[in-house]
Amino acid sequence: MSRPAVVKALWGAAALVLVAGCSSGGGGTGTGTAPPPSPPAVSSSATATGSSPAPSGSSPAPSGRVTVAGTLTEGLRSPWGLAALPGGDLLVSSRDERTVTRVDARTGAKTVLGEVPGVVPGGEGGLMGLAVRDGWVYAYLTAASDNRVVRMRYGGGAGERLGAPEPVLTGIPKGVVHNGGRIAFGPDGMLYAGTGETGETGLAQDRDSLGGKILRMTPEGRPAPGNPFPGSVVYSYGHRNVQGLAWDDAGRLWAAEFGQNTWDELNRIEAGRNYGWPEVEGRAGRAGFTDPVAQWPTAEASPSGIAFTRGAVWMAGLRGERLWRVPVAGAGAGAGGEPRAFLSGEYGRLRTVLAGGGGRLWLVTSETDTRGTPEPGDDRILRLEVG
Repeated sequence: MSRPAVVKALWGAAALVLVAGCSSGGGGTGTGTAPPPSPPAVSSSATATGSSPAPSGSSPAPSGRVTVAGTLTEGLRSPWGLAALPGGDLLVSSRDERTVTRVDARTGAKTVLGEVPGVVPGGEGGLMGLAVRDGWVYAYLTAASDNRVVRMRYGGGAGERLGAPEPVLTGIPKGVVHNGGRIAFGPDGMLYAGTGETGETGLAQDRDSLGGKILRMTPEGRPAPGNPFPGSVVYSYGHRNVQGLAWDDAGRLWAAEFGQNTWDELNRIEAGRNYGWPEVEGRAGRAGFTDPVAQWPTAEASPSGIAFTRGAVWMAGLRGERLWRVPVAGAGAGAGGEPRAFLSGEYGRLRTVLAGGGGRLWLVTSETDTRGTPEPGDDRILRLEVG
């Protein structure tokens, strides 16, 4: 079935998919809403005609809706990272073409700022996450010998091109798969990076390796003050393949992570914690490991980018081809309600989501990454309004 190129005023009553309960299935649909599961919550999907009530014992969540206000731009090739410039325009990276493109946030006009030298695409590697700070564009990329973070000068003027890349952090293990790739500046001004274990599972538990970790560093790439392991950029470990990073209004860090065959995860990240891989996948309740706040069968998520707005973490799903909303409770708590899914199957694989302020999200599709089924116009950046 063809996906729509542009959908205007698409409300949750038409596209909302609710969490239904425990299931070992891979994203089947039903005709209504099943009773909420007992903890630990496990997600499967059921088609619904409106918003479900808040789970027992939790505060009522916002009604939950997504309006696809339109398509900002289309015709992108293997888009991966997305970052906002101070004036509101967007930068998007092409994993395989190694380019960074500026997108006018009003008109959708595209300007290629340059090809980043030294990028060696292959498998799940290439030019991936982007971040912007103080006249620099930061990028997470796969080079000939490693994954690394670099930065390039960019003043933001019309017609300007990116400067030459300067290394910020090198030596992150690379592989055909599980290269991580997301970077973001936290509210503390430090640069965070999510890495993968490249399929070599032992790296995740090895605190001397940068693979299978969340890293925290200064903008220049040095270990950030207050890191849990002295002299190290490692902030948390025991990760399989971190794909999304975002902070809530209380300043807490959240991360989306690919599971293997059973559970994908949304984790609340705390300094020095061990998130279990490869010893555990999903919730295990084992001493010494931190369980995820939410988990999904891999067919329903394969999570990529995440963003926070309107009291919830919003998580883009690749294999799941849907946008998950996970309500977040106040400081000191975890999730504030059951996850819900939107846009199921409407736009194919979803790679990156970015908060735009005022309840707006930018959502990047990922059909041209060799694993999708591209249609005319793919890939695109969508304008979403959420509540």
